[in-house]
Amino acid sequence: MSDTILARCEAKGLRMTEQRRVIAGVLEESADHPDVEELYARASARDAGISLATVYRTVKLFEEAGILDKLEFGDGRARYEDAERDHHDHLIDINSGEVIEFMDPEIEQLQEKIAEKLGYRLKGHKLELYGVPIKTHGA
Repeated sequence: MSDTILARCEAKGLRMTEQRRVIAGVLEESADHPDVEELYARASARDAGISLATVYRTVKLFEEAGILDKLEFGDGRARYEDAERDHHDHLIDINSGEVIEFMDPEIEQLQEKIAEKLGYRLKGHKLELYGVPIKTHGA
């Protein structure tokens, strides 16, 4: 990914208000998968004038423009990440809600092989694994 969320917004001709710039900056710096409430908390810490409604509208605008991907992991919270990030899959800890990103070449090859066996060329996929930590004794 060579450019920023802000640069992609501008390239798509989105009108970038100061509040949208703050929200884009917060998203750019997010290493996790924040929901709108988390984005609002982070953005309003930078600019107290940002409302929750502004964050909702901005996230929807960025998603419709293909700048953000909306992720839903079954916990009732839509989360967001940069649509231009390198491909990865997700493992969701169903106890804590933690989302762990991973990439496994063997899984990628297996998915290609399955698609080919069924007569398809894979153009994309989304893999979400849900689990609980394994308890280890004596650790």
